[in-house]
Amino acid sequence: MSDEKIVEKPFSPGLAGVVGAETAVGYVDGAAGRLLYRGYPIEEVVTKGNYANVLDLLLTGEWHPNAHLAPEKVPPAVLAALRLLPAHAHPMDALRTAISVWGAGERLGWPPTADEAKRIAAFAPSALAAFARLRQGLEPVDPQPGLGIAAAFLQQLHDKEPDPATARALDAYLMVGAEHGLNASTFTARVIIATRSDIASAICGAVGAMKGPLHGGAPAEVIGQLGEIGSIDRAEDWARGKLSRKELIMGFGHRVYRAYDPRAAALRKVAEAMPTRPAWLELAIGAEEQILKVFEEMKPGRAMKTNVEFYAAAVLQGVGLVPDLFPATFALARIAGWSAHAIEQAGVDKLIRPDAKYIGHAERHLPA
Repeated sequence: MSDEKIVEKPFSPGLAGVVGAETAVGYVDGAAGRLLYRGYPIEEVVTKGNYANVLDLLLTGEWHPNAHLAPEKVPPAVLAALRLLPAHAHPMDALRTAISVWGAGERLGWPPTADEAKRIAAFAPSALAAFARLRQGLEPVDPQPGLGIAAAFLQQLHDKEPDPATARALDAYLMVGAEHGLNASTFTARVIIATRSDIASAICGAVGAMKGPLHGGAPAEVIGQLGEIGSIDRAEDWARGKLSRKELIMGFGHRVYRAYDPRAAALRKVAEAMPTRPAWLELAIGAEEQILKVFEEMKPGRAMKTNVEFYAAAVLQGVGLVPDLFPATFALARIAGWSAHAIEQAGVDKLIRPDAKYIGHAERHLPA
């Protein structure tokens, strides 16, 4: 036997603190509350652009103000598959199925391309809207020519063209949700593409990761809270009661950000610019102010600032989405970031294969 000592490699539960990739796609500065897309602050991107600009920026690395993404009809094979799903199916399952069926019918190669990513981003909102209608017993609606991705998604959901302010609010949500570093679903996409699999497989895997309630489900919980609050004058007592009972208040605090979430700030700014403030926005703003005041008083020194889920919930409800569509709409936004990371990982062309620390039995033998 060798006298050489076995050097144990450090173990980090959840890979916390482990650098798993080098990326030029996005930068999350939690301490300062900054989010950069290819170097551009999220506030500037949301103010000056739309989702088509963001998708193109993340995929190409450059800002093209005239970038365009035309919404596409649901491919026949995808629509046929969606018709077979039960009405109780989760919208995330429907979205994953749609992308999987699309990928099965395409001759997708490796490495993944920006064109493939744009094709997924163009039809996926139509597929989600089609499922949302089918489960209500309604027929899907084709996208109206000339509309952007956000406006066409709402038009196909409700069979009515949305007003510009409503479409702009959803477009802002899609932009702030497009990219956020090496989160669980983005890491999943990179792991899959690193095996030299195709981009549809990577996006399907990422959707599966985002379906988990620890990743993509928080905005829906915020809606329940706003419903409990009901009116601004009840917000302070509601927050005091929650904290006194040591219950979580969703939409505040973040694993990364220690300052006000820049995505929440960008969403609030767009919502406040709406020609008339809808009731949902008035409640969200008023409740936020009261909840932050209570946090400062009852949790001094804690970095409990507003995160993106708070205003995401208000915006998604305000544009007419039901809560179980929130995670899938988040996934529509994140297709941009997932795809950009997949293409970047393919450029590295290195299999992602970490070690595992064995904690089982020592060597033993079966009885004679």
